[in-house]
Amino acid sequence: MHYNVPQFIDIEDKIVGPLTAKQLLWLFGLAAILFLGWVSIENKVYFFIAAIPVSVLFLALAFYRPYGSPLSKFIGSMFFFFVRPKIYVWKRNERSGDEKRIYKKEVKKRIDSKRVLKQAEIYDISKILDSEPEILKDINKKY
Repeated sequence: MHYNVPQFIDIEDKIVGPLTAKQLLWLFGLAAILFLGWVSIENKVYFFIAAIPVSVLFLALAFYRPYGSPLSKFIGSMFFFFVRPKIYVWKRNERSGDEKRIYKKEVKKRIDSKRVLKQAEIYDISKILDSEPEILKDINKKY
C-alpha cells in the first residue's frame, strides 16, 4: 500500500505571491505603524527620519533569515541567552529506599547469572581467535 509522504515541511506556505503569512503580517504591521506616524506627526521631515529605521527593522523581521531561521526567532534566542543562567547544575535523582533495594537485587541477579567458563572452553575460544581466517591467508600469500 502506497502512502504520500509529506515533503518540504520546513518551508512555509506562500499566501500572496512569494510572501508567507508571517511576512504579510510584518508588512501589515509596518504599514499600520507608518500610517499612524503619518497621521500623528505633523512635521513630515521628522516622519521620514523616524520611518527609515522602523521600515528597516520590520523589513528585516519579514525577510532576513540569519542561519536559516527567522530573525524574530534569532532575537528571541539572543534574549533568552542573556536572561537565563549560563551554568547548569546537575541534580541527581535520588532513589528511595525501596528502589535502592530493588536495584541492588537486580544487579546481584545479573552478576549471579553470568556464565562461568571452564578451562577447556577458554582454550577452544583462544584457538579460534588465534587461527588465521582463510581470507587473511590468501592476502598474505599475495604479498
